[in-house]
Amino acid sequence: MRIAFILDPLDKLNPAKDSSIAMMRAAQAAGHAVWAIQQPALHWSTLHGVCAEAVHLEMLEVADESDPAWHTELVRHTVPLRDFAAVVMRKDPPFDMEYVTATWLLERAEAEGARVFNSPRALRDHSEKLSAAEFPQFTVPTLVARDPALLHGFIDSHRDCVLKPLDGMGGSEVFRVRYDDPNRNVIVETLTRDSQRTIMAQRFIPEIVDGDKRILIVGGEVVPFCLARVPMAGETRGNLAAGGRGEARPLSARDRKIGEALAPVLAARGLLFVGIDVIGDWLTEINVTSPTCMVEIYKQTGFDTAALFIKALEAAIEKR
Repeated sequence: MRIAFILDPLDKLNPAKDSSIAMMRAAQAAGHAVWAIQQPALHWSTLHGVCAEAVHLEMLEVADESDPAWHTELVRHTVPLRDFAAVVMRKDPPFDMEYVTATWLLERAEAEGARVFNSPRALRDHSEKLSAAEFPQFTVPTLVARDPALLHGFIDSHRDCVLKPLDGMGGSEVFRVRYDDPNRNVIVETLTRDSQRTIMAQRFIPEIVDGDKRILIVGGEVVPFCLARVPMAGETRGNLAAGGRGEARPLSARDRKIGEALAPVLAARGLLFVGIDVIGDWLTEINVTSPTCMVEIYKQTGFDTAALFIKALEAAIEKR
């Protein structure tokens, strides 16, 4: 089968840790042809429908997995998306209007016969921060607002909070704010852009010192290991992009309870691959755009989430 992956620029991907590369390697190992597409290449016309310039890649065996020569380009063509067995949307945020437009084009491609994963509509409808509100039994006290009075009242009530934008990733613009922080006014002003942007405030979870756990869900199945992103000294963000250290661990009973409660709901919406974030016993985010941590889990435990994803993808293709 021909499988297309919509990705960030190939030279920006890190072969030593990138889950998209792990997926492509697993797809090739399973006998599939791997193609890569850049989001700006997506286009629609009345004549051809939704198409994109796609590059046929050969994934290379390399002695050092961090070798930047991890692939070679075989050929490139402009291809209707319906001609692929599957299209896997793995473009990183920001979740801006160009991303939304891409989901509209991908949804149009589905109407033309393309099989797209994760579902474009589900990608568009699931705010990675706000979607946790659907499962309040697993969340700490949270406020989503842009009114400074509401935000300051929440900080005063809970004394120690985390504030973050709704569209960030990798720990970008995440602030810990205590009630007596002399900078709290400017932090709220900056994050809300003077009340013009809605943000999220959550009660601070002290268990962050033990790691922000990324739990992977593939085809409705909860992976038995998580990756705990442990903050570096002096930090409250566990994100690997913010210097956190990744430590693979078996799921706790609470981790599994949360994952198994969410898995069937998310899978039913066409979300084939999801990464949920849990700190201590609490759900904080549901990541659906381009969840990662496959490689770190494989290196430390031998559990091959990428191969599991390709099997789930094959099964999903058969169902459609």
